[in-house]
Order: sequence, then structure tokens, then C-alpha cells
Amino acid sequence: MKILPEIQVGSVTPELIDNSNLYFSVLASGSSGNSVFIKNKDVKILIDSGLSGKQIEKRLELIGEDPKGLKAIIISHEHSDHIRGAGVLSRRYNIPVYGNKKTIAASETCIKKTFQTVFFESGVPFFIGQMKINPFSISHDAVDPCGFTIKAGNSKLGVATDLGFATALVKTRLKNCTGIVIEANHDPTLLESGPYPWFLKQRIKGRNGHLSNEDARNLLGEIADKNLKKIILGHLSKENNCPNKALSIVSQAIKNLKSEIFNASEEKPTALFKI
Repeated sequence: MKILPEIQVGSVTPELIDNSNLYFSVLASGSSGNSVFIKNKDVKILIDSGLSGKQIEKRLELIGEDPKGLKAIIISHEHSDHIRGAGVLSRRYNIPVYGNKKTIAASETCIKKTFQTVFFESGVPFFIGQMKINPFSISHDAVDPCGFTIKAGNSKLGVATDLGFATALVKTRLKNCTGIVIEANHDPTLLESGPYPWFLKQRIKGRNGHLSNEDARNLLGEIADKNLKKIILGHLSKENNCPNKALSIVSQAIKNLKSEIFNASEEKPTALFKI
């Protein structure tokens, strides 16, 4: 273990998938905006676009990428911190926006017009080029929220933030990942003693809210294996968590592994990681 600071979808046959690696960067993760950039040899996508279009452009530039190359913006759920820039980027660069039907309907007021809207069904994998996307249902206070695994060759990235608890389905989908973006939203003691009103505290710690550091540790302990290379902790609360505490607690789950673990940030993108 190493802790470091900081329309229905068409498909292709699995036989066409090559062995190219996945690369990813968490452009932002937190209550003010969320977005994950992922690419392989031929395809570049975003999971969520919760910053302004201008901010997404800037953060892509910081990791040496250009939004003109994006093939898809895939939406996990309709909260504004996940969709704020999706419509702007879609129209500006002719990028299709992917989502399940309930999420797209709930997002219309914020996203408005898109270049193209593509529907997927939660639980049914689909392909973008040679990149296999598997959306799975999660527990959060949205109409039909999803986590995702993204696979190309022998690389598999899991993205699971904004979930109140980890169901058996979540654990099954996130097994055998080589990289993962996982929520470690709050420290329960800091949340209880913090400035949030009672109703918001109840929402955060409820089954449709957000994972605590301990929840993230327990989930990771059930799914992590020797193939897991990179772990990114996402959606850390500024008011109710401490980055060092999150790393310290969650890393207990991987103390016997060679995985590297990092915190994501709202302010800047992570490095572009290879898995």
C-alpha cells in the first residue's frame, strides 16, 4: 500500500476489444462539482460534467487533453454538481450525452438542448468504441442513479460516488477493478458536531446519502485484491471530513496490497493515471 497526498446504445462484440490500457483523471470531486475523464487508445469520455463548461475545458487542458476529442458525456444522476456543464459542452463540441431515461428527463431543465441524447438502461452494458461501460444502480436520493465500471482490455475502472450504502450489487460490480474512484464523504463525528442543520445531517448519513470514511474502508475491504493499482477517494466534504483522516482510515483496507491511494479535489484535477 502507498498513500500519496494528493436512442438505445449500439454495441460491438467483445472480441473486438483490444488490450489497450485505461487512463483516467478525476477533474473534480465534491459538492461543488464532479467529473471524471477516462480514455483508452481510441476513445475519450467524461463520467459527469458538474463544473461549468469553461472549467471543464481548463481542467482538461491541465492534464494535456482537449474536449474536442470527447466521444461521450455519461451522466450518473441529475444533481447539478454532476450535470452543470453537460449541455454546454455537448452543444459546443458535438458530444452525445448518455443517460438512462429517468435521469435525462430529470436533467432537462439544467442540461437543456444537447447535440445528441443517447439512452442506456441501468444494468445493461454498452460500448463506446472498444470501451465497455456497465451502469449499475446505486442508493442515492435521485430518480435512477448509477455507478459505472469501464473496461478496456485488462483494465477496469470503477466509479462509485454519491451512494448512501454499498449494496450487494455494488460490491459485485466493483470487484476485479484495476482502478477505482470511491466516495469517502464524511467523518461521522465531524458531521454530528458540524454546522449543518439536522435534516441535512440525516440526509448525508442516511441510506440514500453519502458514504463515510469507515463505509468506504469496509467496501474497499470487500472488493480490493492484488490487481487494484489506483484508488481515488472522492466527494470529500470540506466541512465534515479531513483529507488526511480519510486517507488514514480508508487505507486500512489495503494495508497488505501494493495499491496507491490518493484524494481527489474540488479545486484541481488529479494526475492522469494509467491502470
